[in-house]
Amino acid sequence: MVTLAVARRVSAGRVGAVVGRNVGALRSGASYWLVLVSGFFEPLLYLLSIGVGVGALVGSVPAADGRVVPYAVFVAPAMLAASAMNGALAETTFNFFFKMRYAKTFEAILATPVRPVEVALGELCWAMVRSSVYTALFLVVMVVLRLADPWWAVAAFPATMLVGLAFGAVGMAGSTLLRGWQDFDLISAAQFSLFLFSGTFSPVGDYPVVLRVLVEALPLYHAVELVRGLTLGAPGWAALGHAAYLVAMVVAGLWFAARRIERVLCA
Repeated sequence: MVTLAVARRVSAGRVGAVVGRNVGALRSGASYWLVLVSGFFEPLLYLLSIGVGVGALVGSVPAADGRVVPYAVFVAPAMLAASAMNGALAETTFNFFFKMRYAKTFEAILATPVRPVEVALGELCWAMVRSSVYTALFLVVMVVLRLADPWWAVAAFPATMLVGLAFGAVGMAGSTLLRGWQDFDLISAAQFSLFLFSGTFSPVGDYPVVLRVLVEALPLYHAVELVRGLTLGAPGWAALGHAAYLVAMVVAGLWFAARRIERVLCA
């Protein structure tokens, strides 16, 4: 009931104004374009080096639906999900923290009729834009390399947007708890651990039972499985569970971030 009441008071115009401020800042900072594009290359390099390079040695691996697929086809959707995660987290961690703690951007915004929840929504929408740029480019690469069917690549794009929203919301919530720049080491360590141990480079069935249960509880695992099922053309009913997990991340992260912004800046 509280969530519905908050949703009714949210103004799309004020949320759009927060996004518009970020667009204006992007236009005035040419160097930001280089930063924006550079984040796309990390998962691409992993795909080319491990998915294609090491994949020539590995051969084929079993997918979740029982099919045996080339290793590059198996790894590519995981890199796609990681690309969505990286894009969203880059915007809602470092940039969000700077605007909140040092640039005092949100304090200036909250001096207007914009409310904390609308700041959080605007920042999350902007993070999704950055995440979507990464994933759209990555999907083009996958299609060009014949690692995904074009139609299934189009179907996977909304799923990557959901991944961006989920990690953006959680990243924004976490950023409101950071005390200083040194805490970003914790975020980097957590992000890299997720990247390595979420079924990205090997089937989860290869892990010991205890480790497998842990991996299946990780958020990036659900993102990878959702995206992988779509790009392989076999989403299955499990995709609904993966999507529900990510939706829960969006709701919880957004709610917590809005509360923290209000507590820190409006106290």
